[in-house]
Amino acid sequence: MATLKGGEFLIKQIPANEIFSLEELSEEQKMLRDSAKEFIDREVIPHHDRFEKKDYELTEKTMRQLGEMGLLGITVPEEYGGLGMGFVSTMLACDYVSGGNGSLATAYGAHTGIGTLPTLLYGSEELKKKYLPDLATGTKFGAYCLTEPDAGSDANSGKTRAKLSDDGKHYIINGQKMWISNAGFADTFTLFAKIDDDKNITGFVINRSELEDPNSLSFGEEEHKLGIRSSSTRQVFFNDMKVPVENMLGERNNGFKIALNALNVGRIKLAAANLDGQRRILNHSIQYANERKQFGVSISTFGAIRKKIAEMSTGVFVSEAGSYRLAKNVEDKIAELVAGGMDHQQAELKGVEEFAVEASILKVFVSDLTQNTADEGIQIYGGMGFSEDTPMESAWRDARIGRIYEGTNEINRLLAVGMLIKRAMKGELDLLSPAMAISKELMGIPSFEVPDYSEFMSEEKAIIANLKKVFLMVSGAALQKYMMDIEKQQHLLLNASEILNQIYMAESAVLRAEKHFSPESVEAAMAQLNLYKAVEKIITAAKEGIVSFAEGDEQRMMLSGLRRFTKYANHPNVVALTEKVAAHYIEKGAY
Repeated sequence: MATLKGGEFLIKQIPANEIFSLEELSEEQKMLRDSAKEFIDREVIPHHDRFEKKDYELTEKTMRQLGEMGLLGITVPEEYGGLGMGFVSTMLACDYVSGGNGSLATAYGAHTGIGTLPTLLYGSEELKKKYLPDLATGTKFGAYCLTEPDAGSDANSGKTRAKLSDDGKHYIINGQKMWISNAGFADTFTLFAKIDDDKNITGFVINRSELEDPNSLSFGEEEHKLGIRSSSTRQVFFNDMKVPVENMLGERNNGFKIALNALNVGRIKLAAANLDGQRRILNHSIQYANERKQFGVSISTFGAIRKKIAEMSTGVFVSEAGSYRLAKNVEDKIAELVAGGMDHQQAELKGVEEFAVEASILKVFVSDLTQNTADEGIQIYGGMGFSEDTPMESAWRDARIGRIYEGTNEINRLLAVGMLIKRAMKGELDLLSPAMAISKELMGIPSFEVPDYSEFMSEEKAIIANLKKVFLMVSGAALQKYMMDIEKQQHLLLNASEILNQIYMAESAVLRAEKHFSPESVEAAMAQLNLYKAVEKIITAAKEGIVSFAEGDEQRMMLSGLRRFTKYANHPNVVALTEKVAAHYIEKGAY
């Protein structure tokens, strides 16, 4: 059976048995999870104050310990010193290593993701043998040098230049990079520069310790940041730095693609890196609410606090559902490509690239939600939440960077919809046929029969199918009006992105609940609660788009379609669902 294509969830009904979730971890994966969690509880959580006081040496030491455990080389093949585990295991390690401290999460993500993957995916065999074993074991740490003072999201506009030496053996590199994670203790640098007057950047890799002139690579002072305070972040300067010609990654002029593909993986892993942080914030909040007494009772008995805990718990469930669903989709696509004869390196590249749309969805949804979870955590703690003596203050600061990393959330919202449109225009994804079918449906007389929704999650799945029609209706009409100028309509693209994000995450939660839980379960309640909120957000985003670009009969018809496609036959009791979720986790004392 062929695996799902990227973006295809929009035009297909996905059966619950085709998605993967945390309930299906293998025994090996459970051991990996438990090992990572136990390490963080033992070696990281007790040192919270040291991490907050910019103890960079502690971050480096902890990273070395992770290397000794094999947790830096999960994705690196065994022949290069790693564990060679699949994509789901990579996500799992990132999830549970990253939850205890934002500084460590940043160092870990920068090293195992963008610091290692360009060499793994684009390096020659010689480069992989030379650099990957040290990166996989933590003998050396990696840094990724892309951003410049005038080149952030527009990475190709960088001014760093590479020129071939007279003897043709080296590229001489000059320029500067900024916001480089791990720069203070990294030895292996992945960097991007334009060769001569090339249109696009080219990628290179080099060890600081092998430079002919150690002074050709220099650094600014450590940046003092809002959060992630023990994450080393410095400017990096190249001053006639000589890089052997054989250290080029991939082909000349191909650096932008390397950067994009590394960021695609980074986006998926950034979602995973937020998950255990969400769980820990939630658990602190529940514990505090149970212990804190006001008016003679625990504040966890108050409806306003219970509502927050229910919504935070639901957010964790939904974030997990989308993240591990996508991880398995990527893993399956890689396996399919390898089975078809593609080498593993190329298969991993293509597998991740296939799901670039979903990667951007996850990055935006989960990082937004983590920030909100931390904010609500402070609110539950009240005045104490504002104090450095509680974990909420640093959690809130650390969470803030997630919406900027790996491309800002605004860039990623625009990217997700833009990539979908490009795939449709290339004929890789047929969005046109279903969009035209919806236009015909809107012209027809609606059925007033109420379907049989007695089967578990049947109405929820019918609503999700209709929400997909909303996206196709709005985006199809906007595309028809603006054609190639659609990319300039950023307001509309942001509305379309909100619809897209809510559909993917709501579907993930509903299918996870259907596959693994009963109708009476708290997990079913969370999936239903999230879907209700998603429908309301989609109505707002779609209506804003429709009234902004459509007029007259077209506007009236689309607004009528929006009402039709977002209608419940049986509205859920939102307060009862909220109370059910809150009661479960407050009594349990943790997520």
